[in-house]
Amino acid sequence: MGRPRTNDDTVKDRLVESATEMFATRPRESITIRALAAAAGTATAAVYSLFDGKDGLIAEVRNRAVAGLSRELSAAPTSDDPLADLYALAVAYRRWGREHRHLYTVLFGGVQSFEPSGEVGAADPVRPLIEAIDHARSASALSGDATSIALSLWVTLHGLVTLELAGALDTATAEATFRSAIPAALRGWAA
Repeated sequence: MGRPRTNDDTVKDRLVESATEMFATRPRESITIRALAAAAGTATAAVYSLFDGKDGLIAEVRNRAVAGLSRELSAAPTSDDPLADLYALAVAYRRWGREHRHLYTVLFGGVQSFEPSGEVGAADPVRPLIEAIDHARSASALSGDATSIALSLWVTLHGLVTLELAGALDTATAEATFRSAIPAALRGWAA
């Protein structure tokens, strides 16, 4: 069992949740420590004592987003079919983005620069994708540079999820587009 939750944990969670929503919906420079603290129902001192300031709180939001996406992708089903595994990763990525709209926006929406394979403990959302691509290349299902394949797939997927979250695609259109675009992107790298 883990340690018991403290009041600091509760305040920390409230600050992260408030910051996530604020950073997803407002320009970073317009968000003050006072506004973050007020949204979480706490004093500004909590931002400094728990996160060493606004940048530390932003880093915690990013770290939680990276860890959550990494968990989702690592839990994607695997099979003997490397292309099915890549499709399953795409499904997991899209699901996480849809279920964690604000974290997705903070992570990929320009609030801060993001290095997707940056160190966040053992969480690295890029690792499952690269491993699946390497497996597909070893099985002669895909041909090309793993990084180029990953970027190509991510650009396709990210564009779709971003448009879906922005409301530019209705649910039926987004689903149909996803079911055709991801296999098409993979076919583009077929061996």
